Amino acid sequence: MAKENVRITVFDTTLRDGEQSPGCSMNYQEKLRVAHQLDRLGVDVIEAGFPIASDGDFEAVKAIAVVIRRPIIAGLARACHTDIQRAWDALKDAARPRIHVFLATSDIHLKYKLRITREECLAQARESVAFAKSLCDDVEFSPEDATRTDPDFLCQVLEAVVEAGATTLNIPDTVGYTVPTEFGELIVTIRRRVKGIEKVTISAHCHNDLGMAVANTMAAISAGARQVECTINGIGERAGNASLEEIVMAMRVRYDRYPYETAVAAEHLFPASQLLSEITGVAVQPNKAITGRNAFAHEAGIHQDGVLKNPLTYEIMTPQSVGVPDSKLVLGKHSGRHALAIRCEQLGYQFDRRALDDIYRRFVRLADKIKHVEDHHLLELIRETHKPSTSATPLFEPLAVAAAAGVPAQESVRPFPMAPKANAFGLPLSISPEHHHDQEDYLWGV
Repeated sequence: MAKENVRITVFDTTLRDGEQSPGCSMNYQEKLRVAHQLDRLGVDVIEAGFPIASDGDFEAVKAIAVVIRRPIIAGLARACHTDIQRAWDALKDAARPRIHVFLATSDIHLKYKLRITREECLAQARESVAFAKSLCDDVEFSPEDATRTDPDFLCQVLEAVVEAGATTLNIPDTVGYTVPTEFGELIVTIRRRVKGIEKVTISAHCHNDLGMAVANTMAAISAGARQVECTINGIGERAGNASLEEIVMAMRVRYDRYPYETAVAAEHLFPASQLLSEITGVAVQPNKAITGRNAFAHEAGIHQDGVLKNPLTYEIMTPQSVGVPDSKLVLGKHSGRHALAIRCEQLGYQFDRRALDDIYRRFVRLADKIKHVEDHHLLELIRETHKPSTSATPLFEPLAVAAAAGVPAQESVRPFPMAPKANAFGLPLSISPEHHHDQEDYLWGV
């Protein structure tokens, strides 16, 4: 009998925790635009905001709850009647509402922030979840700063809220303090010790202060968590949250290690990233995994040579699989002859080996000065290096001329790289002999 695939619930908090990132606040209309994109993306839960925070946030959550009907719509509330009622007022028209209640449980938060005892915390958690449950069937509880909370007390609080009616227990690494093995062990401890845990969903919410939010989230999944809380582009408080796109693609690419599935339509990841950047004005860092502009860009000669021959040499997923139009080869000082020759052909020129060597030497000197060589730089270099009027036998000829002489022409110029015969990546399946230049393109390695 075939084993049933394990489904991971994707809880997107871009509109709540993500919006708390400095410079990333959104107005009513902007939140609606992002919510529609998240719906297209296929997330299971959209945390639309913190209704008690402002009238604007309340109205945005209320509008999203009315308009977006497929996913669960969640609203955040502190563990008090006023917050919970406000959240419910914003959510009550949703097709699938969820009240998300949180209360700090670590001793440092209890002592310095809340100024209450453990006993008072336990009673407040139990009572607030019971009140939320009286309004809404779907209640999530988060013990804030769980990873710095005494494990015995944490399990005590979690057991109390399960008894009070919580349906999801979210375990937040609020300050990005934990590490993967430790967080996985915590999830295992909770599963083993909390009475009634089999009736609820365990969730992970990780921050990136030590750069391990995604790794910690993946460790939690392996340990038994079945909901992940994350944001587009990993935006969020301080160093941000676990990145939705990285979590989803880690499971897709490494299904051998993470045999789990989500409902996310991965081809909408890049459009979602671009929309969020447009709305917030906060650019994605170039080397960001999956959605950064360099994620599918190659400059090193060895990499370019490999990608032109078979993209799988240096790309573990296709750019199209995440909604990126195509790979990009960047001409710079690390580029090799292979990439340079392909780009020259796209611009309408073919060279014999001696001419290409000449062009290549001048190209490297130019790239040392200006970093990235654009098409107009390359054309100028070609004109300066080889002038047909001064040579009895031109060392290059435009492709159009070759076609007029009866030589089959390459197809018209396309975004670099170009391939007469392309595979699923839109890149060559085979490379003609003149593009193999021994080991010269292997100068620049990993």
